Amino acid sequence: MSKMSYLGAIGAAQREAMDADERVIIIGEDVEANVYGTTGAGKSRTDKGDFLQMYGPNRIRNTPISEEGIVGAAAGAAMTGLRPIVDLSYSSFLYMAMDQFVNQVAKNRYMFGGQASMPVVFRSAMFYGLNTGAHHSDRPYPMFMNVPGLKIIAPASPTDAKGLLRAAIDSDDPVLTFEACLLWGMKEEVSDDEFRIPLGVARTVREGSDVTVVAISSSVMESVAAAEELAAEGVSVEIIDPRTLVPLDRDAILRSVIKTGRLVVAEPAHRTCGAAAEISALIAEDAFDSLKAPIVRVTAPDMQIPFSPSLEKQMYPTRATIAAAIRRVLQMAPAELTTSARR
Repeated sequence: MSKMSYLGAIGAAQREAMDADERVIIIGEDVEANVYGTTGAGKSRTDKGDFLQMYGPNRIRNTPISEEGIVGAAAGAAMTGLRPIVDLSYSSFLYMAMDQFVNQVAKNRYMFGGQASMPVVFRSAMFYGLNTGAHHSDRPYPMFMNVPGLKIIAPASPTDAKGLLRAAIDSDDPVLTFEACLLWGMKEEVSDDEFRIPLGVARTVREGSDVTVVAISSSVMESVAAAEELAAEGVSVEIIDPRTLVPLDRDAILRSVIKTGRLVVAEPAHRTCGAAAEISALIAEDAFDSLKAPIVRVTAPDMQIPFSPSLEKQMYPTRATIAAAIRRVLQMAPAELTTSARR
């Protein structure tokens, strides 16, 4: 075991994959210079040095600043035998390659009748909460959840960042990984050995009996803080981290809500058509009879991200807003079902 940061865990997963399979390459903007800290020498005893020095320019390659070109090139490389890891930097930059994502990456395996696979991973960082303005602060994973053919992960810890990325690199389907930059500095003990966390398997972060909180990305750590606060009041909170949004571990979420009878969903994306909306619909359709109170979502509002630090701080789920949502569902009666939506 070594104490790794979130970024260090990503670097470790990439090193392991590149050592194990020469078909694994990394391309993207400024990957040779290790601008974001995932292709350079790390600090654990397993780190070997700079990626460019270790693997050479054929496997670590800068690209022009053209997201459409990067994604298209990666798709072609994947279909012809390589296994690219693509660093797209800000997740807001994915919009520039929407045609490639939707009409090529997601559809080609189907369009070719299964004769070609698409083993490619697209990494991007969600830079919300750092006052980077509306053009650089989006959390667009819900948009891609609506595109059949894509797998989507959102690691919320260094261990998950390493294990999920290794599983993503092994997949013959395209995987988009959305990494919250708010978690980059998080550190924990992570195994130095190779390991994989299967895609589509949720994690029970904390067991409880009074209410289920399904938390996504950085909302996991805020939910843990809220649960610890409420534990002092005698409230038992169960926290489920889906980890993989597509495929979603529906069974794990259903089991938890059937046990507790209450659900709060916390995520940093916008409210309308978000992952929280999909998870809420799942429970409404398949576990409605188990609910003791209406479902409550804690999300960002449907508005552009302000540049002002004081205003942006109010946008995303926090310990306080999640705790308030938990208190609300504990006080609600089923009769409030019809009126809660109006609030």
